Order: sequence, then C-alpha cells, then structure tokens
Amino acid sequence: MPSIFFLLLINTAETAAENISIFERISDWCTHVIQVTYYPGVFLLMALESMVVPIPSEAVMPFAGFLIFMGEMTWFGVALWSTLGSMTGSLISYWMGMYGGRPLVLKVGKYLFLNVHHLDATERYFNKFGPVTVFICRFVPVIRHFISIPAGLGKMPMMKFLPMTLIGAFLWNTFLAWAGYKLKENWEELRGYFHWIDRVIAVIILVMIIAFIYRQVVEWRAQKKQRAEVKENELD
Repeated sequence: MPSIFFLLLINTAETAAENISIFERISDWCTHVIQVTYYPGVFLLMALESMVVPIPSEAVMPFAGFLIFMGEMTWFGVALWSTLGSMTGSLISYWMGMYGGRPLVLKVGKYLFLNVHHLDATERYFNKFGPVTVFICRFVPVIRHFISIPAGLGKMPMMKFLPMTLIGAFLWNTFLAWAGYKLKENWEELRGYFHWIDRVIAVIILVMIIAFIYRQVVEWRAQKKQRAEVKENELD
C-alpha cells in the first residue's frame, strides 16, 4: 500500500516537472473517449467518476457541453447519459460498501486507517445524516468519488440514497455541461485550475504516507513494549 502512494507522488512530480497537469492528461484522454463514442463514453466516464477511479467530472462534462454547442450532442442526451453513468457508478460503490466493506475493514483496516469502531460510527452517522450528506458531497471534489462507499457501509436505505444521488448528480453534471456550453471553444480554460488540484492531491498523498508510517511505528513500539512486559512477568 505505501508503495502505491510513493508511485503516485513520483508520477505527480514528473508531471509537474513537465509543466503538464495530471488532470490535463486525464482530460485529454476523456476528450478522446467522448469524441469517439459520444453518449456511451459520457456514460462510462461518469460511472467511473462516481467510483474510486480518479476521473474528475470537470474533465468530462465541460467538453460534452461544448459538443452541445457544436450541435454534435443534445442537452437531453448529455443529461440523461451522464446521470445514468453517475447513478451506475454510485450504486456499484454503494454495494461495494454494503457487501464488501466490513470484511475489508476487518482484514486490511489498518491500511485504510479504519477499524470496527470507525465502521460502527460511520453506520450511525449515515443513519442520521445520510441523505443530506450524500447530496452535498456530489458537489465536493475528490470526496464525491468515495461518498457512496460509506453510504453502503452505513447501510443507508436505498430509497434515501437513490433520490439524493440522482438529484445531486443531475444538478452537478448539468452545471458543468452548461459551463462548457457557455465557454464554447474556450472550455479548456477550466484546465487552468487543474494545477492547483494536483498540488492538493500531492499534499494529501504525502500526509497519508506520513500517517501510515507514524501508525506503523506506534504499533511496533506498542507491540515491543507488550512483549517486554510479558517477558518481565515470566521472569518474575
């Protein structure tokens, strides 16, 4: 797990050295997918965006809005397929959390900075605040990639999860498409903000690495102290 974080940091550093944003590269790839497949591409990319795949909707929907301006796509088609994609990805993440979350926490929770107590707290939180949280987090960068998983972990009722996800996804996707439509051929100006996002991601990864190392050191010292106490008691 730590090696993955280090690889991400190295990749971010290399990209920064080339003065090319990670999100610019992702955006170029997303643009190509949409140009080739149109609506199915929008569906696929937004489904991945609603899971743990690092594909930001900001790299997908503005270009779809530009294609609406060009007459190659329609508002109805873009809104429909993007929302269906977001719902599909969110449901997959929700089911991952509901059916695979607890065993995952029990087996590898220390790598995710989670344990059974954290899981129980998540379930209680979403039982109480779930609908509003799921809706609001659809507008929050990065967090929206993961929000459906704790909703599943907390066993948030499907009849609450679906409407909040549907409304939030529709509003956010449509807003980004509208931004691309208004910017027309200048929709790529949105990329100017991507370098700042890269820096935030790099900092988050660095903090996670430090937290992981710190946790391992603390656990190692605690185990060492416990073994020493057991050995001392045996000698007595």
